[in-house]
Amino acid sequence: MQNILGIDIGGSHITLAQVSAEKREIISSTYVREHVNSFDDRETIFSAWVSAIKKAAQDLNKDDLLIGIAMPGPFDYENGISLMQQGKFIDIYQINIKNELAGRLAISKDQIHFVNDAAAFMEGEVFGGCVQGFQKVFGVTLGTGLGTTFYNGELATDEDLWDSPFKKSICEDYLATRWFVNYYAELTGEQISGTKDLLDKPVEIQTRIFDEYADSFSEFIVKYVDHYKPEVLVIGGNIAKAYPYFEKRFTENLAKNNISLPVRISAIFEDAAILGAASYALKKVSTN
Repeated sequence: MQNILGIDIGGSHITLAQVSAEKREIISSTYVREHVNSFDDRETIFSAWVSAIKKAAQDLNKDDLLIGIAMPGPFDYENGISLMQQGKFIDIYQINIKNELAGRLAISKDQIHFVNDAAAFMEGEVFGGCVQGFQKVFGVTLGTGLGTTFYNGELATDEDLWDSPFKKSICEDYLATRWFVNYYAELTGEQISGTKDLLDKPVEIQTRIFDEYADSFSEFIVKYVDHYKPEVLVIGGNIAKAYPYFEKRFTENLAKNNISLPVRISAIFEDAAILGAASYALKKVSTN
């Protein structure tokens, strides 16, 4: 049995767990989540990552250990080198993270594989989530940012559509959490932090905002569905948890454009990236 660790690294955390390849699920008793500030110096970041990895992998055989890591971009995923120059992880810019981790964990760098975080979400949903068995899947993560990914039957890729032209600006400006914050403030003069807060507000304002969002989201999907021709759409991210509030208008809008596309909402959310990172590492090993 392969010893696999799936890791999701974000701007404020590292979340990881052992993964059962046979059951296609996280081994929940090994789950570790630690706060890591991406603005810290490189030694602090690496020490925190290695500490968390050792916790999650403490009972595993190092020689047989396989590690998959989901990372945000820009990043050289093949070689394990961070290319982030702005905001998070500035102090590890152009550092070979694969070599650093291999050295600190006393394992071979060939045991470590990196994958884009959006692609990892999709890999996880295909491997052990809500779109198992589908061959062509378009995925969208809706949260603080906009993630887009496509699974072609073999591998998931990051489609990086967040900054593509849309309406008067770019897609992310209309589909991420900040749109809800800005539009609510525009309508009421008050502040919310996101969709969770909106659910506590009067039904009239909820409906108006979610209808507007459904219109933008369906316009976005209509724009790209002809290019990808997916069998199914999978939606993740925090905004997906509010999908029942804009589902009807969204699907009606698709129908008006003669699009009949099944929609699946992630049931594993953050865990999808952990599963996906692990399954991606398995694929890399089997093809090498």
